Amino acid sequence: MRSEENRNHTPIVIGLTGPNAAGKGEAAAAFQARGFACHSLSDVVREEAARRGRSTGRDDLILTGNELRRERGPGVLAELMVPKLGVRDLVDSIRNPAEVEVLRHVHGFVLLGVTASPEVRFARALNRRGRGDALSSLEAFLAKEAEENSSDPAAQRLSATFALADLVVVNDGTIQDLREKIGAVLLGLEGEDAG
Repeated sequence: MRSEENRNHTPIVIGLTGPNAAGKGEAAAAFQARGFACHSLSDVVREEAARRGRSTGRDDLILTGNELRRERGPGVLAELMVPKLGVRDLVDSIRNPAEVEVLRHVHGFVLLGVTASPEVRFARALNRRGRGDALSSLEAFLAKEAEENSSDPAAQRLSATFALADLVVVNDGTIQDLREKIGAVLLGLEGEDAG
């Protein structure tokens, strides 16, 4: 659903990347509150995991996403997303540099990295309810994260993807702090469009 107001904007397509529990979901919600349609590459993976008879737990999603990339190329998730994009959209769960490469061809695309310290992210992961991915120690959390930083072109490569970010937001504070930072990012992008 596109509103009349959204049709009058210069295209801005925000891609979100960052480590687990950095606050990408809250960042996405902040953009959505400002009129952005939100999409997630993880939705493509969830659909495929269900087709393959798997759960939508983190480990099964990682396995399924990596299989899709090996079978159809490392940019496949972004390729499947591009036809759904309009003038004010957000794409969450970007985890591979090839996905960024595909999305760079979309007019108005900007990659935003959201991060927080490992200790803050671990504390957030422990507080998640029903996600099944919180681990019992910071060391286990960081070991699991290392699995998402493969050098395999068809796997998750979070660090390499994050390194491509055009802008970075450090989310070590409150949700309100993050919302204000997202507002400043958007104001900067809209100011660039006006200039």
